[in-house]
Amino acid sequence: MDSANAAALGSPEMEKFLCELLLDSTQPISERFRALFSLRNLKGPAPRNALILATRDSSNLLAHEAAFALGQMQESEAVPALASLLNDLSLHPIVRHEAAEALGAIGSQGNLPLLKNSLDSDPAPEVRETCELALQRIHHAGNTDDSSSTDVSPFKSVDPAAPATSGSSVGELRDVLLDEEKGMYERYAALFALRNEGGNEAVAAIVDSLGSKSALLRHEVAYVLGQLQNKAASAALSNILRDVNEHPMVRHEAAEALGSIADDQSVALLEEFTADPEPLVSQSCQVALSMLEFEQSGKSFEFLFMRTPAVH
Repeated sequence: MDSANAAALGSPEMEKFLCELLLDSTQPISERFRALFSLRNLKGPAPRNALILATRDSSNLLAHEAAFALGQMQESEAVPALASLLNDLSLHPIVRHEAAEALGAIGSQGNLPLLKNSLDSDPAPEVRETCELALQRIHHAGNTDDSSSTDVSPFKSVDPAAPATSGSSVGELRDVLLDEEKGMYERYAALFALRNEGGNEAVAAIVDSLGSKSALLRHEVAYVLGQLQNKAASAALSNILRDVNEHPMVRHEAAEALGSIADDQSVALLEEFTADPEPLVSQSCQVALSMLEFEQSGKSFEFLFMRTPAVH
């Protein structure tokens, strides 16, 4: 983003417009996601508070994405709201999971008791596994002299685990990733090392891990395949999206990954599943198709230029 665009995006009028659009449940989910992705680039109380409010949205997809954004922004002032999400068992597990991951991304030692409590008490395995990851991420960050290991990745994401740095081969990393006896942090570290390695062999190893027993790991694998945008993963991701017995959080990530890969078969499948009865899946397909439409038109999905705010 150049300085002119940044200034326009950061203007009070645009900031107000984006916050209102994010929280307007009458607007299409894709437009609300455009606002969310734009607010993620801003700092300050208004964007942060709008994202915090969005974590309680009736759309679980939007709510979890808002929690994810707060973690990626490493908004320490959002910790009380994220803690409230994590402790609220009435919320969908995907929202509690994302709150736990965000607390890990923010990385404060003060988050440890919150995460330990949910590790012991949350009924959803995907939430407990996320707490385990977040605890180890904070521990790792506090016990390493290599600050780059927990910095933003080459893919501009704050990852739930630092990539394995032992110089392991792709085959050795694959073995760790597929080993059901290994801890979740170690398997995630292998996954991110394979992602950073790239190449056909690494992608094949990542695809193989879609058979993991852990829905949490499967969903992260789908997310990583979306980051890599390798067409070799299309068939496996398509099978996940079609599988109505798969965990919704895994199908949601598969849909978004297919939008990133964007071959003809993927697009046709996304169009088909915009009518899926699971909102996490149908809304993911809608957002993925909208993002793809903007990309193919040469425009940014985010709001980069000043525009006249909608009249409410």
